[in-house]
Amino acid sequence: MSEASDTALLLVRLVLGLVMVAHGWKHWRGGGGISGTAGWFGGLGLTRPRLQAWLSVLTELGAGVLLLVGFLTPLACAAVLSVMLVAGLLAHRRNGFFVFKEGYEYVLVLGVLTVALGAWGPGDYSVDEAADIAVTGWTGAGVVLGVGVLATSGLLAVFWRPRKES
Repeated sequence: MSEASDTALLLVRLVLGLVMVAHGWKHWRGGGGISGTAGWFGGLGLTRPRLQAWLSVLTELGAGVLLLVGFLTPLACAAVLSVMLVAGLLAHRRNGFFVFKEGYEYVLVLGVLTVALGAWGPGDYSVDEAADIAVTGWTGAGVVLGVGVLATSGLLAVFWRPRKES
């Protein structure tokens, strides 16, 4: 891979990592904090909303930090994909495509980016490469997609109880 490609992957990881850290921080310390986030999750039909709020914060912060350093990149991407799938399915899908109408545009872009990053790999400027544990190509993308969809399915099966429309 060229130096330009490795630099581009570093930039993608840094931006995605910072976005996730900021998102996790906002859910934890911003606005209504954990209580506000829990209330929002409860309104989406998730049971144990306080637990969901903490799991979301830990997932977003943890995945963000892992992406920043490029460690366990496919698993970090899978965590981001799962967060985006849950957000897209529960909060944004019914609002259509465009983000300015609270649609799924933003979560779709981040979700697809995680699968692509899984295929591309973390690049040379990463702990994964330094430790010779980078997973790339179809395997990397498959890990991201498989773990992300499995985690989302498990969370929804256990904790999602949609309200019945009357």
